[in-house]
Amino acid sequence: MQITGNHQMARIVRHNDESVREGYIRNGGKEVKLFTSALKAFQCNNRIVMAQRKHLDDFLRGRIIRRLECGRTQLEVSEELGIAQSVISRLWQRFQDDGNVSRCYSTGRPRDTTPNEDRYLAVTAKRNRRSTASNLSRQLSSATGTTVSRQTAYRRLGHIGLYARRPVKCVPLTATHCRLRLAWSREHALWTPQQWSCVMFSDEFRFSLQSDSRRTFIWRAPGTRYHQENTIERHRYGGAG
Repeated sequence: MQITGNHQMARIVRHNDESVREGYIRNGGKEVKLFTSALKAFQCNNRIVMAQRKHLDDFLRGRIIRRLECGRTQLEVSEELGIAQSVISRLWQRFQDDGNVSRCYSTGRPRDTTPNEDRYLAVTAKRNRRSTASNLSRQLSSATGTTVSRQTAYRRLGHIGLYARRPVKCVPLTATHCRLRLAWSREHALWTPQQWSCVMFSDEFRFSLQSDSRRTFIWRAPGTRYHQENTIERHRYGGAG
């Protein structure tokens, strides 16, 4: 807060310095006398904790309006109730505009989709788990006329527990495959660490030079990774053994 008068300017700073006399403030190590109106405003601001902003209940709003209707000034009501004068001014202006002093609750931005449209997205994603979010948004637009972005479709599915994840790839095994693998496991079950140290394990890792990895994603819920509908069988090897 700044006060200008007689070509002098003093900056008011809230403090609890008892060495400053009543009606003065400290400015650069010197005491500066305040005008009467500025002194009242300074004392009022010192009693109000501006850092803590609290909403007024309807009862307190009614008390403010009643005092103003009785002819009290906004400054007097502010000093009596310990409420910032700007809050009282806005409340009084609103009461004069529409006669309402209750607090308006905002619900935020309206949702682009309805609960029925959210269920439509979930059912469509479960029927075709490999559909992308862009395809789902286009299907929703053609079915209901509601146009949403792929990010919105992705968020709606995430709210109901469906996320885009890579499916588990498995090689289909015949009865012969299972028998041979079981025999190999039993044969090497008692191998020592020294014997395994002579074996070289190799693995493959995929690198992509493009931004689109062209991986296939599916919509699935957490904890359903190994469910049959979330796995893809792939014949990686052409041999029969």
